[in-house]
Amino acid sequence: MSSTADNERIEIFSERELGRTLARLATQILETVEDSRTLMLLGIPTRGVQLSRVLARELERLSGHAIAQGAIDPTFHRDDLERIGTRLPQLTTLPSSVEDRQVVLVDDVIFTGRTVRASLEALQNWGRPQRVMLLALVDRGHRELPIQPDFCGRVVPTRRSETIELRLRDVDGEEGVFLRRLSRPT
Repeated sequence: MSSTADNERIEIFSERELGRTLARLATQILETVEDSRTLMLLGIPTRGVQLSRVLARELERLSGHAIAQGAIDPTFHRDDLERIGTRLPQLTTLPSSVEDRQVVLVDDVIFTGRTVRASLEALQNWGRPQRVMLLALVDRGHRELPIQPDFCGRVVPTRRSETIELRLRDVDGEEGVFLRRLSRPT
């Protein structure tokens, strides 16, 4: 881990480490499913959507065929909107029916588990997958619900006041995962 001079942003994954971690996670997914053609990745907004695109490319490279990839927005299924604030809902985009698919929900960070719970509820509106698995790039703890990722890049214990930020070259012009600390008043 390295940090910037002002100590507000600490690197958790460098670009190289992020690439290796995504390759490992893709391999773990392929080892878990019998038929990779039944896979469907559904990213959870916002960064989970971009992450699922990157992961789909890696899975395609490893499997030799395209992997279905889309997005599921849990906004209207959240039970904590008053606490976290509302945001504009994102479009749920499914590449095909979820019936009898092995769905991997993809999120950049798992925290309380409430976003995942809401995503599972949203997914029920679209059909009955054969299996639903969860991939989180970073597990930062502080769970409020008994939800754990099936695939996890790294566990990073945090304070509630800290945040984890995924940066992707396609979107941000840099790549890596960073822990952000609030500046302390001087």
